[in-house]
Amino acid sequence: MQLSSNSDAVARFWRNYRNLLAKSGVKDGAAKWYVRHAEAYVQAAGGRRLATHSAAEVEAWLGELGRIGRLQAWQFAQAVDAVRHLFVLVDSPVAAAVDWHYWQESAQPLPPQHPTIARSALPLPAASAVEGDRCATEEAVAQLIAVIRQRNYSIRTEEAYRGWLERFLRFIDGADPRTAGAVEVKTFLQRLAVEGRVAASTQNQAFNALVFFYDKVLERPLGDLGGFARAKKPKRLPVVLTRAEVMRLLDRLEGVHGTMAALLYGTGMRLMECVRLRVKDVDFGYGQILVRDGKGQKDRVVPLPARLVEPLHAHLDKVQVLHRDDLARGAGAVFLPDALERKYPNAACEWGWQYVFPSGRLSVDPRGGMGRRHHLHESSLQKAVHAAARAAGIEKPVSCHALRHSFATHVLEGGYDIRTVQELLGHSDVSTTMIYTHVLNRGGLAVISPLDRVG
Repeated sequence: MQLSSNSDAVARFWRNYRNLLAKSGVKDGAAKWYVRHAEAYVQAAGGRRLATHSAAEVEAWLGELGRIGRLQAWQFAQAVDAVRHLFVLVDSPVAAAVDWHYWQESAQPLPPQHPTIARSALPLPAASAVEGDRCATEEAVAQLIAVIRQRNYSIRTEEAYRGWLERFLRFIDGADPRTAGAVEVKTFLQRLAVEGRVAASTQNQAFNALVFFYDKVLERPLGDLGGFARAKKPKRLPVVLTRAEVMRLLDRLEGVHGTMAALLYGTGMRLMECVRLRVKDVDFGYGQILVRDGKGQKDRVVPLPARLVEPLHAHLDKVQVLHRDDLARGAGAVFLPDALERKYPNAACEWGWQYVFPSGRLSVDPRGGMGRRHHLHESSLQKAVHAAARAAGIEKPVSCHALRHSFATHVLEGGYDIRTVQELLGHSDVSTTMIYTHVLNRGGLAVISPLDRVG
């Protein structure tokens, strides 16, 4: 329909639009804002017939909307849904051609404390000038963080170790940790297991944090702590999908999230390795992907599935258009790790450094207020995978990491040796990879049940 000056036709169109919103469950209070967003789109299109609009034109408008920094996340998501309803109303092919889910999920920006940008956004804490216990606590925390950053540990390790140190310091009533030692640490860990009933992994993380603090920060190793109450660690096998279940899951994922989920299964990458993937690390010539700075700060190479070459090329073509438009508007810079931005000041705007899966919105960098295009928030893929698993009728607790487990198991089933799988997954110790050999031992070490032999 063309929204001309015919007032009756225009009024009828917007009545039909509101009726569609009501059928879709949009409440009256939100409907007026939907109409405003839809009117803004129609006005920007110069009144052209909606049936003549292409998916590329719609995505260009959404990209421009994503550059408006003052929009709240819910406002951006609402605007995307408002425009989608426009094309549903006129039964346009655009309604099925645009990846609306991707654009709506782009509404969620990376918060300043997100692991990708937190270390660059947060300054190194300084010890307080306040005398007494508070000063000793803050000084210890500042020393811990300084050593962690010197060793380039991940931000999540930093947050975890900091949390355990602060908890331990409260346990010793804020006293100078130099006056405490193995006895206090041992008592603290025992209480976690006995009174706190924490998981074994939680107690082990606390143990590692305090050993690191005393050994690397205070340079006063704790030595042998001897025996103490350990939290029991249950032996659990990973969730693995069959090949049929994987295909049912992927069939219910479309667009960007479908490509990302297929990459997780096809390469064995971790969730954060996928969302942080850069354009320069996808090697179409050699058919491989270089995973940089994975867990343990290690790089590794994984295969690029041939079935994803064409979809990735098509996806990157769209991303490149978005990047060129950013550059034309004075944006286009992306976050660079460590000190690369100071060393190579122009690299942040280069195509190779852009994220393969960028957000549809620019985010305000907490360091200097600059608009940057970060990667999609990882929760968007997590939600999409969970929803797809439900739609596929898969009863297993499916997560993004289950696709990595499935990759490893299916590679072993394909006849590859355990060392190859270890290298592909980036495991430091082959014993970690050995868990997948247990998954292959179906039905109690492949024993045929006597029930199946009856008769």
